[in-house]
Amino acid sequence: MRLVAALLVAMSLAMPAKAQAWATSWAASVQGPYPTGNPSAQPDQRFAFPDPARGASDQTLRLILRPSLWGREVRLRFSNAFGTRPLTLDGVSIGLQLGGAALVPGSNQPVRFAGREALTLPPGESAWSDPVTLAFVPETGPGTMQGRKLAVSLHVAGESGPMTWHAKALQTSYATPPGVGSLGHEEGEGAFPFSTTSWFFLDALDVRAPAGTPVVVCFGDSITDGTASTLNGDDRWPDILNRRLVARFGNRAAVVNAGIGGNQVAGPAEYSPQKPFPGGPAAGQRLERDVLTLSGVTTVIWLEGINDFSRNGNASVETVQAAIRDTVARIRARLPGVRVIGATLTPALSTEGQPHGFREQDEKRRALNEFIRRSGLFDAVIDFDAATLDPATGGIRPEMVPESTTGGPGDRLHPNRAGYLAMANSIDLGALLPALR
Repeated sequence: MRLVAALLVAMSLAMPAKAQAWATSWAASVQGPYPTGNPSAQPDQRFAFPDPARGASDQTLRLILRPSLWGREVRLRFSNAFGTRPLTLDGVSIGLQLGGAALVPGSNQPVRFAGREALTLPPGESAWSDPVTLAFVPETGPGTMQGRKLAVSLHVAGESGPMTWHAKALQTSYATPPGVGSLGHEEGEGAFPFSTTSWFFLDALDVRAPAGTPVVVCFGDSITDGTASTLNGDDRWPDILNRRLVARFGNRAAVVNAGIGGNQVAGPAEYSPQKPFPGGPAAGQRLERDVLTLSGVTTVIWLEGINDFSRNGNASVETVQAAIRDTVARIRARLPGVRVIGATLTPALSTEGQPHGFREQDEKRRALNEFIRRSGLFDAVIDFDAATLDPATGGIRPEMVPESTTGGPGDRLHPNRAGYLAMANSIDLGALLPALR
């Protein structure tokens, strides 16, 4: 028996360890600078950030996020993409959220940058942290952490100046008052009286996972970003898709949300800190940061175009089609073997005189949907139009109209929780990730 045991140990030692690689598990496409954007259910930010030009000032932010894929080792990407002065962060840490701004005792871990405590980002730059081991994540069953949320604390040394942010987090995060210093080590919530429904400076989280782990990037506008979904409810369609994948395959795939409320495929032509736009940079302008440089991307689902046809955008169908072709070509050139999946635009037909939902816009929407279905540009097509269309009116189904964020009547453009549920449930998981079984 001793000989058999020794042989088994020797065999296990001789077997090569399964290759590991970074996989993006969460992301927040950046825009800015604050306050340009389209936040939802945003508390009054005057007390946390009294002067947007000065930005955050010697204060600590505690940002709450939910990974879609769990692993014991992580790294973080911080961005000063739309800042106009160097941004210095220190006292950065990552822990497990207990509730509100409070952390599970003993879970908070320091984050370093090339071994140093501080990171200075020039305007327009971003940087990854060193790897951090999360001791509270089980080595043999990281998937048991599904649904839990991380708290990333960061201290802005001095004044940040104009802040790079993601406006529509639909997740409550927290801030100290200005001028109180570095408090990210605090496990309690007493130092964080102010709340925000936006994320600042942090734009990606990677986990160490088996090489080849599928990473699905959901690229789009507010209907991907989650407008009219439930605040802190994690019921945007990418969230629900993630839970469907977990239920079927376990902790084996990541779903990353790269939506920005108000985003367009073909516009605006120019975007900068001096000339921002509430919907963020055009899809092609942000592709490098929000898709191509994320880790391990295997699939892109693209749902976008409705804002190009609004009264503010007013682009032609041909202009949007050309921009889509160009962007898909860039994705394929940079990510060989990637699956690019087109999603049809959901209905918005409502009343004349609105920025969205007028007849001309709906005609353009239907024409673009036919292009998505029949052009042959995509590896597969998800028919979100069919999942949400009310055939009787040509608009969105009535039960999908009242918004879920604050209980308002809805705008007939953004699906509510029921709509996002129907959208996510319409996705054929086998066609989405054929390699998983």
